[in-house]
Amino acid sequence: MKNILIVDDHLQITEVLKEYIIKEGFSPIVAFDGQAALDAFSSHSIELILLDVMLPKLDGFDVCKKIRETSNVPIIMVTAKGEDYHRIMGLDIGADDYIVKPFSPSEVMARVRAILRRIERTDENQQTMKQLTYDNLIVYLEEKKVTIEQQEILLTKRELELLWLLLANREKVFSRDNLLDSLWGIDYFGDARTVDTHIKRLRAKLDEAAHPNWEIATVWGQGYKFEGKNEK
Repeated sequence: MKNILIVDDHLQITEVLKEYIIKEGFSPIVAFDGQAALDAFSSHSIELILLDVMLPKLDGFDVCKKIRETSNVPIIMVTAKGEDYHRIMGLDIGADDYIVKPFSPSEVMARVRAILRRIERTDENQQTMKQLTYDNLIVYLEEKKVTIEQQEILLTKRELELLWLLLANREKVFSRDNLLDSLWGIDYFGDARTVDTHIKRLRAKLDEAAHPNWEIATVWGQGYKFEGKNEK
């Protein structure tokens, strides 16, 4: 049974989410503060985290950063802060999705199901395709690793999936909606700006090493593509 970690200091919210998670056939694990969340994550096999931002001891952003140092487990940030910069901050530090309070537990579970289905599809695809290479870029799916000129570039699971999709379909232009459907799922409730944020973060990480012969290109009015210098 898959473990879902709920991190929230409001007992009423955790009880409601626990009930829905159990109905979905998952096993809920609850932490009421940031440090307890890290302890629970280190001592259990966790498939997905529902992570509140406002927490005692360590806030959700700090928890997300610490987990991203060692794991690409899916993280859905849950926050009462609806301002764009809070949502962007969560995505920037590696969260896969966000939900703003007050929320519908049914919506939360729809997003959980969508992310877990996407992971299952990705894992199935990885059974037949293990590695992609272009110029000085190598993407190793089994190892969840990316290198440029043998320098490892640390990406989150979502960033690696985004790079893989673009590289595997080199020169194909993906609209924001295409990318949302392919990586977030057709029942994703967020908006297209999520794609822009992930593209920006992916580019910044890839730019840690020189890659003059290729780029993640913006095709104005259409979307994004992996573009090779000799294929323009």
